[in-house]
Amino acid sequence: MEPAPSPQEKYQLITRNLQEVLGEEKLMAILKERELKIYWGTATTGKPHVAYFVPMSKIADFLKAGCEVTVLFADLHAYLDNMKAPWELLELRTRYYEHVIKAMLESIGVPLEKLRFVRGTDYQLSKEYTLDVYRLSSVVTQHDAKKAGAEVVKQVEHPLLSGLLYPGLQALDEEYLKVDAQFGGVDQRKIFTFAEKYLPSLGYAKRVHLMNPMVPGLTGSKMSSSEEDSKIDLLDRKEDVKKKLKKAFCEPGNVENNGVLSFIKHVLFPLKSEFVVLREEKWGGNKTYTAYEALEKDFAEQVVHPGDLKNSVEVALNKLLDPIREKFNCPELKKLSSAAYPTPSKAKPADKGTKNSEPEDVVPSRLDIRVGKVISVEKHPDADSLYVEKIDVGEAEPRTVVSGLVHFVPKEQLQDRLVVLLCNLKPQKMRGVESQGMVLCASSVGEPRQVEPLDPPAGCCAGERVYVEGYEGGEPDEELKPKKKVFEKLQADFRVSEDCVAQWKQRNFLTKLGTVSCKSLRGGSIS
Repeated sequence: MEPAPSPQEKYQLITRNLQEVLGEEKLMAILKERELKIYWGTATTGKPHVAYFVPMSKIADFLKAGCEVTVLFADLHAYLDNMKAPWELLELRTRYYEHVIKAMLESIGVPLEKLRFVRGTDYQLSKEYTLDVYRLSSVVTQHDAKKAGAEVVKQVEHPLLSGLLYPGLQALDEEYLKVDAQFGGVDQRKIFTFAEKYLPSLGYAKRVHLMNPMVPGLTGSKMSSSEEDSKIDLLDRKEDVKKKLKKAFCEPGNVENNGVLSFIKHVLFPLKSEFVVLREEKWGGNKTYTAYEALEKDFAEQVVHPGDLKNSVEVALNKLLDPIREKFNCPELKKLSSAAYPTPSKAKPADKGTKNSEPEDVVPSRLDIRVGKVISVEKHPDADSLYVEKIDVGEAEPRTVVSGLVHFVPKEQLQDRLVVLLCNLKPQKMRGVESQGMVLCASSVGEPRQVEPLDPPAGCCAGERVYVEGYEGGEPDEELKPKKKVFEKLQADFRVSEDCVAQWKQRNFLTKLGTVSCKSLRGGSIS
């Protein structure tokens, strides 16, 4: 048997590849006395992707160092964070996370019996925890709560109280999970310092905090569940992995914001202690690196070509993903995946002459709805009731849109305004001018008729996706076929709530910054 690692060796394992440690002296003092108790939590929101291998590889390090590790499935947090996980999907998404996280850990050789798995709602709804939430709320300022969640909780102009509670609950988790330390990304730093400030005010100990760097996604920015091109899903097919890696940002000699290199550094090297660059013999043959720094140096000096690096990562990554794909190939988990993350199934067109075909799913994610900014407004040259607008929706050129708003909205109120635009209607000419979209508006039910354009949340950018709560994962149709009447069928259930929020079947229209609304037409229709 190998001798047990010394406290210093444990410290090196626990802290390697971390960006920051808060409480280094306390960490070392604990390691000299006993094993460290640590937890990592994940809110059960969007589908986990390959960047989750970064914390998984650190969990492997913690276990090698003898730590007692708890994995928290933060289901209640997922709901509190601006309802990123709708209540009716919460249980399904939590079960999905439990299966997929365990499959990831098994794929990198982590023994599950050495881990403790806990759901937030297992203890966060208890009398004692609830009382502590109230105690904490009596000493925490609104400013501190909002500041603590700034990097993690979805930021909106008028934040929900639930988002302000989020940091406090995460702080209390440290006490109720009976741990010495919490591990997370560096984007959690403000929540960690919040916990260090406020837990002692309730008579609880200050914990150690360990932070991973934020690993760049394939596009060079943060890898995100909501940005399809930036991440590789754990259940992506091999051909999808190849396609996404081929498009990944990996400029020759550039080691900054290089998601491919970062994945090697933070996942593949810690797991195997080496990385093999696969090359044809005419380019020097395969080369094995036992230190990441040597690989980065060779890439910076263009000794290693981006194509070879991507191909080598593809092979290594598929070895990690194969057992996860195999596990999720069973009918039970396929059904769970579909139920937790519902997406529209696009029916194939029926063969000519076939009377019966499978019905299409008419769901809101088939609509390409975006935030637009009105750049210019002019009266239609041939129609007194129509405006001709140029609207920026994040494309190379603004779209021309014809709207019947002349009698309802003054021209100056539309100029430079943010609107909500349906972008995948078939373009059609309106009195000689082709309209390339529809500005969605709320309309009063009675007479005289009133019309107000829907308002995206303040701070939105042109081109930002608008979706219906619970249908954020689907891909919109490239163009809605007029004969199918998809928009008309969905639009029949569009309504404005009593809080002036745009809804479909009582599910809110959302952007990443919050709800879409109108100014005053409560109970109105939307068209």
